[in-house]
Amino acid sequence: MSLPPDANTIRPDHLPTPFSATDIRSGCPLGRTIRLQTEAPGGELAFRQIRLVEVDADGAVQEFQSTDARGLPIGEPTRHRSSWLDLQQHASQPASVTVIDEVDLALSFGTEACWRYTVSGRDECVVFWFAKGRAGMPVQVEQWQGGGLASRSVVIADEVA
Repeated sequence: MSLPPDANTIRPDHLPTPFSATDIRSGCPLGRTIRLQTEAPGGELAFRQIRLVEVDADGAVQEFQSTDARGLPIGEPTRHRSSWLDLQQHASQPASVTVIDEVDLALSFGTEACWRYTVSGRDECVVFWFAKGRAGMPVQVEQWQGGGLASRSVVIADEVA
């Protein structure tokens, strides 16, 4: 595995994260906009957008907006500030229940080389795909419960304004 161990390790009992806080800061400039499609059981689709509206050395303000399938806003956006370390910590997973492998993932905007983190629980499993060239959030997340897919969230666009 080609993950660097030092700045990517948050806790001694966790595996390295795919990106350090510094990597995330470098990969998340002002204006970065990520559109996601989430599929729930029964095939119902929901769409949302995350846009970085303020960025500084310590963190960023993210604007969250529900949208329709074309990306047009639905309702009012909300905002939340996170530090770069907070964002890195989201990817920190216990070594005892997590497996990391390297895979290619086909997305609507191209195929991405990814680190896939599979986190297994008693009757559930969460799988995160982190694109090696897109520091930050995973490009796909699947939640499995009782042997079936409970939800899937996929990045459908990732651009910098």
